[in-house]
Amino acid sequence: MTISMYSASIPVFKQMLSALNDVLAKAEAHATEKKIDPNAFLQARLFPDMFPLLRQVQIAADFAKSVPARLAGAEVPSYEDSELTFADLHARIQKTLAFIDGLSAAQIDSSATLEIVLRPGTPKEKKLTGQTYLLGYGLPQFFFHVTTAYDILRHNGVEVGKRDFMGAY
Repeated sequence: MTISMYSASIPVFKQMLSALNDVLAKAEAHATEKKIDPNAFLQARLFPDMFPLLRQVQIAADFAKSVPARLAGAEVPSYEDSELTFADLHARIQKTLAFIDGLSAAQIDSSATLEIVLRPGTPKEKKLTGQTYLLGYGLPQFFFHVTTAYDILRHNGVEVGKRDFMGAY
């Protein structure tokens, strides 16, 4: 039995982005309840050489929009990375969800053998099939940043668990 490229991508991105959005709402509520400056969470990082929460969420949203766009042969939307607040991050996630909701199964399902070129024209250029791009690169990158965002908040005392990380499925 085979699984479609659409089924392996869009529902996963939607589930995890929605869960991340809910985890961010819990963090915001926690900050308000405990009288913590929201920037303490937004700028928190697990280690000094890692990106802060704000950037982790931006990158997660970037992968959630760019991977399906490339698979669908659509233009990747450009976001300015100007978010500074929880409200800004919620808006970015909603914008990303709206974009991927606009992609159809027909656009993505034929992409398994499509050639995806990363960093074209540079010494780091890499050519992958659509399936390898999704399963071996795009989803792992996306999950890394979603997980790191979750971990930053959990490490900083926000009461979230596996059910929050997974969201509704």
